[in-house]
Amino acid sequence: MQPGFDDNHTDDTFLQEMVMNANVVKRDMLKVMLDSVSISQYLCIVALVVLVWAHTLNSTITENFLIILDITLVGSGFFILLLTAKMLSFKLLLNYAIKISFFTTGLYVLSPIYHTLTRSISSDSIWALTTSLVILHLFLHNYSGSTIKAPGALENPNLTSNISLNASIVASLLIASRLPSRLLVFAIILFSLQVFLFAPLITYCLKKYSFRLHLLFSFVLMALTLTCVYRLHKLLFVVLLGLLVFVNLVCPYWLIRIQEYKFEINGPWDEAKLCFNITD
Repeated sequence: MQPGFDDNHTDDTFLQEMVMNANVVKRDMLKVMLDSVSISQYLCIVALVVLVWAHTLNSTITENFLIILDITLVGSGFFILLLTAKMLSFKLLLNYAIKISFFTTGLYVLSPIYHTLTRSISSDSIWALTTSLVILHLFLHNYSGSTIKAPGALENPNLTSNISLNASIVASLLIASRLPSRLLVFAIILFSLQVFLFAPLITYCLKKYSFRLHLLFSFVLMALTLTCVYRLHKLLFVVLLGLLVFVNLVCPYWLIRIQEYKFEINGPWDEAKLCFNITD
């Protein structure tokens, strides 16, 4: 804009304040591996849910066992929340209990509808759609937080987390519609929704309370899941073990290696803005 200077003119001291990779975070291999445990933990949780689905479809799990499991999960979840959530009051706990009661009652009333929901659809289509929805759920799940707003949390879940949750709910309904009795439908849907809705909240609060306790719980869960999957099918055991190794070892190493190719330039310049009408 000043006469006597070219459009691309720069002063000799222009690049003296240039800084490369000023905002790049230097990652530690061990830190990345520990952070990736949360992903493996949730993979094992979903794998256990799928195992319960498979055993229920094969009639190796009874209605009474599922109902006892549902009650145990609710009691354990409230106990962990009571111990770990710092801003959890008796009023908030009572509010949770009332909502769960209404939710359970509505689910029991609607279980006959879920029982006959996909009667006209072939089983092959149900298995394919369920598998696709579980993969979509894992792909879009928020592994850094909780789908349900934790006590004291300021941020609400994002769109991808809600899509992931809806995919898991639909997958649960599809599996339940293939079961023989209405009480079994009610028990399996209640179990699935308890896990998909409240497991991220419980693990989130547990991690915030104690990271060591979070690691202990994760490793115990991985060992339990691998043992159960091995008893069900050896090929699935190899696939799950390979996936856990890939998430906890290969991906952190990969992330650390590509850090050396990070190239970010910071300096005293501003983004160019037009100060006149380009159409003139």
